[in-house]
Amino acid sequence: MKSSLHPDWDSDREIRSILLRFVAFAILVANLVLGGTEGAMTTHLVVVVVYLGISVASVATTRYVPRNSWPNTVFVVLDAMLVALLLYAHILGGPVSENHNLTTSGLAVAFILLVHIGLKLDRRLVLVFSGIVLTSWVAMLAITAARHPAEDVASLLASFMNQDLGLTVSFGFTAFAIYLLARDHDRTRREAIKADRRRLNLSRFFSPFVVSELQERGDALGLQRRKAAIMFVDLRDFTSFAETAPAPELAFVLGEYRQLVSQIIFEHGGTVDKFIGDGVMAVFGHPKPTEKDADRALACALELVDALSDWKRHSNSNGLPALHAAVGLHYGTVVGGVLDSGCHSEFTVIGDTVNVAQRLETMAKSLATPLVVSSDVIAHLHSTVPSAAWVKQPLALLHGRREPIDVWYIDRRDSGRTDHPYETEGLQTATQRSDFQSIPRANDVDTA
Repeated sequence: MKSSLHPDWDSDREIRSILLRFVAFAILVANLVLGGTEGAMTTHLVVVVVYLGISVASVATTRYVPRNSWPNTVFVVLDAMLVALLLYAHILGGPVSENHNLTTSGLAVAFILLVHIGLKLDRRLVLVFSGIVLTSWVAMLAITAARHPAEDVASLLASFMNQDLGLTVSFGFTAFAIYLLARDHDRTRREAIKADRRRLNLSRFFSPFVVSELQERGDALGLQRRKAAIMFVDLRDFTSFAETAPAPELAFVLGEYRQLVSQIIFEHGGTVDKFIGDGVMAVFGHPKPTEKDADRALACALELVDALSDWKRHSNSNGLPALHAAVGLHYGTVVGGVLDSGCHSEFTVIGDTVNVAQRLETMAKSLATPLVVSSDVIAHLHSTVPSAAWVKQPLALLHGRREPIDVWYIDRRDSGRTDHPYETEGLQTATQRSDFQSIPRANDVDTA
């Protein structure tokens, strides 16, 4: 069953607020029972009955109505008017000759209800309540002074500026302090909401470690030149599938694919730079580079190869399209950070390293392999190259790039996997074929 409570309801805080309200009610009842000024008894009785009705209605409204709605303001105004009436009820009911000083119960109720309003942590309500009470309080002091005979202005001022005026000032300072607390709470709440929204937005693209780094170091968002590993992941034949697939099926397949890829990237400490249709661009080493960025990137790429192959078989068994994926990975210098383009800014990386990584992913089709890695990645590993049916191809030409590079790719034929769809007729001849034992360790690979 769906709850009818509004989102701002804080049970612990509201319970304390309700208890304060009924403490004030108990004080009013005790004052009425124990007696006071006889002429003000009727006024006190009216105040007690009306206050009880307001309290019950206020509690119900607070529980089921948002705190910033107008009914809450109405109840605060009514509370303030009752406090003003209670403070100097004997003025209305007693003769001029009687003592017009404030009663202890009136003061207690005034401060208790001020704290009660303060617990709502709404500075607007604090201003409304304290403003009405203070205005009425000063007006009552003026009426009290005017009702006493005074020979001159000095005597009138002396009657006005008595001990009760000091209590008025004390109430005013207390109200101001509560207002400042409510204001600070509003500011903290807004900053917390903003931080949560920013963290939520960042968590869509970055691993938890990177999100914490970005929140702690704002300067990390500036454009900087650094070393990083760039990975491109792409689905083959997705375009033809998207042309005929129903929209719900298309959304399901693409969402499942993106979730799988991004989760594995995050687990290895990488960053999802962007989604490009069925393509994913990931970065390892930005905004905070580490010595093992190449190791983490290669481990991620190998896990993606296996995970996406399993996902393909699972989709096929469930009647969904069996889409093949390809991964390209390169390591080099990038320029990364927030790229401001006027109406739209984005956190990204740019440079030749990005272009090479994208072309390596494209090369995977002609090499009939799910993974192509540049020799720069191998050269910057700090651990043994992971076990796989690696094939080295030196001086591979990349489309649109004059300088050839050495690449490593996985030969699915040697690994016993025959589920790759690409024809092998166009497979370029490898000059060196190695298993993991014969691959040199980090920084020993010739990348010339």
